[in-house]
Amino acid sequence: MANFTKETFTKRMFSLETFPLEKKRVLVRVDFNLPLKGKKIADSSKIEATLPTLNFLFKKECVVILATHLGQPQGKVVEAWRTDILARELQNFLPHHKVWKLYDCIGKGVRDCLQQNSSPRNLFLLENLRFYREEEENDPLFAQALGSLAEVYVNDAFAVSHRRHASIDAITQFLPGVAGLLLQKEIRFLSKALQPERPAIWIMGGAKLDKLDLVSRALQKADQILLGGALPFAFLKAQGIPIGMSKTDSSSVEQAGRILKSNPSKKIIFPVDYAVTDKISPRAKKWIRSYNYIKTNEIALDLGPKTIATYKTILQGAKTIFWNGPLGYFEYAQFSHATREIGNFVGTLKATSICGGGETAEALHKLHLEYKVTHLSTGGGAALEFLSGKKLPGLTALERNYKQWRRKIKPSLIRPA
Repeated sequence: MANFTKETFTKRMFSLETFPLEKKRVLVRVDFNLPLKGKKIADSSKIEATLPTLNFLFKKECVVILATHLGQPQGKVVEAWRTDILARELQNFLPHHKVWKLYDCIGKGVRDCLQQNSSPRNLFLLENLRFYREEEENDPLFAQALGSLAEVYVNDAFAVSHRRHASIDAITQFLPGVAGLLLQKEIRFLSKALQPERPAIWIMGGAKLDKLDLVSRALQKADQILLGGALPFAFLKAQGIPIGMSKTDSSSVEQAGRILKSNPSKKIIFPVDYAVTDKISPRAKKWIRSYNYIKTNEIALDLGPKTIATYKTILQGAKTIFWNGPLGYFEYAQFSHATREIGNFVGTLKATSICGGGETAEALHKLHLEYKVTHLSTGGGAALEFLSGKKLPGLTALERNYKQWRRKIKPSLIRPA
C-alpha cells in the first residue's frame, strides 16, 4: 500500500491551501451520516469536524455546495432520511451564512437554484445522494451530473473514502479534485500510528470479531498490544481455556491460534481478570473473575481491576498510542469502567493518542472522553482499512485526479512535486 503521509499530499494530490479556489463553485463531499434519535440528531461532531474546510472556502469567497448521504435508503426516496435535519443543524453551526436546502442533488432545477442564488456567503446542501442507486454503483453519468454543479471537487469525507461510490471515486474524472482539511488531518494522524514515535502501544477492543487482520498489522507496527472487548476470547478458546458465554466464533479462534504460534505474538498483553455477569441487562450484577475461571453460565463484559492497573502501567511509558474499540460493554454503566478508566488515564499522558473506529468514537462520545485524546477519527471502516494496509478508493481517486489535472492548473499555485 502507498504510504499516505503528509508528504503524499504535497507530492501526489492537490492541497486545499495552495489550489486556486478564489470565487469558484466548489462541491464538497462530506460525511454527515449522523446518528438520529427520532427527529433529533444524537451527535453532530462530524459537522463540527468539517467546519475548518468550510470556513477556509468561505474566506476564498467560494460558493459551497455540500453533498452527503444519510442512512441506507437503497436508491429510493425515504422521507425520514431527507437532509432537511442536517440543513437545520448546519445553520446552527454557521449563523452568519445562509444554508439553502435543495430538494434534489442533480438536474436542471438544482443548477438553476445555484445560479440564481450564488453568493460567497451562501451554502447549499444537496438532497441525500443515496436516493439514487447510481451513487453506490459508482455510475459515471451520475458522477458527471454531480460534477457539472461545480468547478472544483473537494473530498472532506474520509469516513466514506473506503467506498467506491460516484461522489467519492467516479466524480474525480470530471473536475479537479482536492483533499479537504479534515481528510488531510485524518491521514496525518493515522499515518502516525503506522510510522509511530516509539514506544508505540495499540489498544484493541470492541465487539466485532473481524479485527484479527488488524491485530496482525498491529504486530508489525506496535511495541505492545493491549487487548480488550471481545477479542481476547478467541485467543483464550484457542488455548483451551473456558470462556463461558463470552463472544467468539470458530473462524476467529482458528485465526487466533495461528497468531499465537507466531513469534511477534509475544507483543500481545492479555487481560488477567474480567467483570462478568450471567445476563446482559441494564441492571445486571457483576463480579470479578480470573481469566481462567469464567464459569459456563457467565459472560465477560468488561476488564477487571488488575488488568486495568497493568494496562495503565504499560501505557505510562508510551509515546504513541493507537486505540481501536471500547474495552467493555460500555452501553451499560457497570461495564464501562475499563473504557472510562483507560480513557481518562490516556488523557493525562504526554503521548500522541489516536483513536479510530466507529465503536470507539461512539464510546468516547458517550463517556465524554473525546477531548482526552489527541485525535478521534471520524472514520470507522475507513480508518480500519487504512491501518490494515488496504488502498482507499477515495485516496487513489485523488492521486489519479492530480495526474490528470496538474498540467492544467496554474503551476505557481501548486506545491512542487
